Amino acid sequence: MRSSWRDRPTGSWFSRLWRPWVSLHPFRGRGLTINEPKTVGIRDLMASPEEVQSRPARRWLVIGGFFAILFIALIVRLFFLQVVDYKASVETVASNSLRNTTIPATRGMILDREGRPLVTNITTTEIRLSRAEATLHPTIKGSLSSLTGLSVKQINADLLNKQYSPYQPAPIMSNAPAKDVEFIKLHPGEFPGVSVLDVSRRSYPNGGNVAAQVLGYVGPITGTEIKANPGAGYQPDSTIGKTGIESYYEQYLRGKQGTSTLEVSANGNVLSAIKTTEPTVGDSVVLNIDTGLQKALGGYLSSEILADRHSIDPVSGKVPEAINGAAVVLDPNNGQVLAMASYPSYKLNSFVTGLSNSEYSTLIHEGAFNNYAIQGLYTPGSTFKLITATTELQTGIFPADKLVDDAGAFTVPDCKPGTGTCTFHDDDNSAAGEIDLPTALTVSSDYYFYNLGYLFWEQTAKYGQTPIQNVAADYGLSQTTNIDLPDEAQGRVDSLEVRRELHAEAPKAFPKVTWYTGDNIEMAFGQGTTALTPIALANAYATFANGGTRYAPEVAAAVLNPHGQVVIRYTPRVLGHVSLPPSVRDPILQGLEGVVNDPSGTGYAPFHANVNFSLAKFPIAGKTGTASNAPGEEPNSLFVGFGPIPHPEYVVVCVIAEGGYGADASAPVVAKTFNYLVAHPVPPVKLKAELTTPTIPAKHSTTTTTSNKSS
Repeated sequence: MRSSWRDRPTGSWFSRLWRPWVSLHPFRGRGLTINEPKTVGIRDLMASPEEVQSRPARRWLVIGGFFAILFIALIVRLFFLQVVDYKASVETVASNSLRNTTIPATRGMILDREGRPLVTNITTTEIRLSRAEATLHPTIKGSLSSLTGLSVKQINADLLNKQYSPYQPAPIMSNAPAKDVEFIKLHPGEFPGVSVLDVSRRSYPNGGNVAAQVLGYVGPITGTEIKANPGAGYQPDSTIGKTGIESYYEQYLRGKQGTSTLEVSANGNVLSAIKTTEPTVGDSVVLNIDTGLQKALGGYLSSEILADRHSIDPVSGKVPEAINGAAVVLDPNNGQVLAMASYPSYKLNSFVTGLSNSEYSTLIHEGAFNNYAIQGLYTPGSTFKLITATTELQTGIFPADKLVDDAGAFTVPDCKPGTGTCTFHDDDNSAAGEIDLPTALTVSSDYYFYNLGYLFWEQTAKYGQTPIQNVAADYGLSQTTNIDLPDEAQGRVDSLEVRRELHAEAPKAFPKVTWYTGDNIEMAFGQGTTALTPIALANAYATFANGGTRYAPEVAAAVLNPHGQVVIRYTPRVLGHVSLPPSVRDPILQGLEGVVNDPSGTGYAPFHANVNFSLAKFPIAGKTGTASNAPGEEPNSLFVGFGPIPHPEYVVVCVIAEGGYGADASAPVVAKTFNYLVAHPVPPVKLKAELTTPTIPAKHSTTTTTSNKSS
């Protein structure tokens, strides 16, 4: 039977706890009245020590268990840090205390074919400022500003430039004057965080205005360029070749950068250098360019363009604008580029001393950074007649010795309105009379080639719709030449397919998507939408000059390591062939020789007025070109010359945009260039004989090799 609370022992802690409440119960007796006061104290509410059972073991168990859990958690955490996440932990710790920075390598040199330097390096002094010290000592910016003449705003911009590593001092001033450097060294206490450093910069022994577009320039790398070369090790403060040889042969010229591992404090201050790996100097590139010839060619081109801008075209009565131009000298027997000039141009030294924004904008507006020899697209005019003549004799559509009566104007038989031009006039409206192919080339008869364009269109069933375009492709005119320079433009030869492609890209600029007889006639003498680069035109004539082998133009001859040993020797690259048996080549060559040597030839007068050597001893063949532009514009002026005949050693091409007649503007440049070549024959490429033995053909190698470049 369960007992009630009244039955519990009076001496228990329970009874003591409840006693005050029981004393107030209305049914309780023992002589007390309901209103009798009773004092209640703390002792009445709490049990005495002797009444409570002592349990020390349980207390220790709870405390021990709590600390055991903490210990186990610590062990588990250490296990994850030291075993599971060991690598990540080490990397995190290292990244908090060590930083890797790069030491730029000195770029290799660029040399001409005789080993004469075109691009070298000089050591200049930079003034640099630590970002951390600039923060701790803000007044240092004012001190530097007073010393160097730089504004505080410019110094702040340099400090914030993300191009430079945050753990290296930021360059504040390049090419620092010796007096400023000396003052800083003598007063280090006044310039905390300021350091001076010797750095390598590009130098141009010829003043920086010789072959500027060919050599190219270097500049700070961009984020896009870093992403495009993920495995090359470029850093935000790296420099990279931007154009020309500097860009195309960047992988050799750049060298191998060094590294420095720095210990960095939590607030970003560099404490010490832990490890340093020195950089490796880049390889040098030897070019096929002849420096003397290059200087002469550039001078002839610029002088003629400037003179052309102040002369009157005797035919139109206008002063040509001569907006730009280019000239190229090739060795037709191997594709070597002996010289290449482009106008307008710029001075490479400007990228060392610095270009203002206004100067840079002006050069951009003028197109000075364009290499018009490989990027300019020009209507070829009569220089294209080589292609049409080759097609004529390869197909046999018209014999070379068959006479045509050049009446001065060619009317398309059965021409209907709305089907294009029906009547085509000779350029000067003169009638050449009875002429064969050689004479047609000598006097540059348009009528003769109008007739060929018509015949090919009328006999498409036999020769196809694109026989002339096919031969042009054999000469390499509808593609890039594969020259070892970046950003070469691709030429085009007019056709229905080309017109459709152009219309799809720019409908307003190229509205015509039809092809009639007149279009085939225009294409046959180098008009329409045909547009070629000077290098492609030069290479086509070089192919004819050597008998039909089309080589890739080669600017570079070899790559040398810093010790002068040959890393790669570039050999001629054959890209194709044009069938030129004597029955095809001889009549054409006869006509091209007449251009320069026959008094009726279109190039006779300018050559005889400008050459100072015997054309009998050093015969030259050539072709003038006067290509129409938009109405109101002067025509493009072109001239191609090659010699000596019968075994040509040089091909020279000059193109001047809106320069007027080919005989008036471009022919003198070619004639003067041959003056130089006759007086100064181009010598062979000079390399150390004991180091040039080729082994395995390859494009890229770290041993001495021969390479057939394909890029």
